[in-house]
Amino acid sequence: MRHSAKPIVAIFLLACLTACASQKDVLILDERLSFMERQNQELKRQNLELQKQLAKELEQIGESRKSSETQLRSNYASMNANLGTAQEQVLVLTGRIEEISFNLEKAVADEKQQQANIDAISVLAAKIDQRLKTIEQYLNLAAMDGTAHRGPDAQGVSKDKQGAVSTVDQMYADAKLAYDEGRLEKARQGFQQLLETYPKSSHADNAQFWIGESYYREKWYEKAILEYQAVIEKYPKGNKVTAAMLKQGMAFLQIGDQSNARLILKELQKKYPKSNEAKIATKKLQEF
Repeated sequence: MRHSAKPIVAIFLLACLTACASQKDVLILDERLSFMERQNQELKRQNLELQKQLAKELEQIGESRKSSETQLRSNYASMNANLGTAQEQVLVLTGRIEEISFNLEKAVADEKQQQANIDAISVLAAKIDQRLKTIEQYLNLAAMDGTAHRGPDAQGVSKDKQGAVSTVDQMYADAKLAYDEGRLEKARQGFQQLLETYPKSSHADNAQFWIGESYYREKWYEKAILEYQAVIEKYPKGNKVTAAMLKQGMAFLQIGDQSNARLILKELQKKYPKSNEAKIATKKLQEF
């Protein structure tokens, strides 16, 4: 009996030892599991904290970004407004500059044209000055200035029955002398005074003609044209009409107006074909 009981005891002891060992392992495993659960909970807590912190930071970043975007939009809008104003000012200034440039160019062009006209007139005047003197001699203008009205007096002054010198004749003679001596302003004053004092005098048409001639000699052709026209209109039956028409046509040539010059010279040919002035007009027309 003793020998059979020993194995049983041994088995019982072995079973107890085995049971004890298994329980210990279970405890160890349980502790490890608890540790891991605690660690897992801690990790979850940390993860949650991190998520909260991240969300907070993202929110701050979002707000900061929104603020930056708002500021950027505001700055952009302000810049656009300033740019628009600047562009408007540039357009205004550009328009003003263009206007000033146009006016300046126009003024320069006008000045150049005027100078060119003056130069052209001066050149033409210089070329024909001698020729005009020859033409005047040919026309015998001095002989046509009304000497028939003054008689044979050496000074061109007629006398009445009592031998007294006529006032109007003296006025005319003095003015003509001033013209012949080149005192053109003095001559004009004398002829003008005669016209105002004795408008119906036999010297009136001649006085008017010599006023035109004085301006022609001064190369004031526009004024001469008007004075010649006065001869033609006021004294159509006087002895200076043909001379006035010829000189008027030549004055138009001097200012470059060939169209009017041609019309006047042709009219002279038509109305007074047998006059010396018409012959000169014919030669002049052939030069056009």
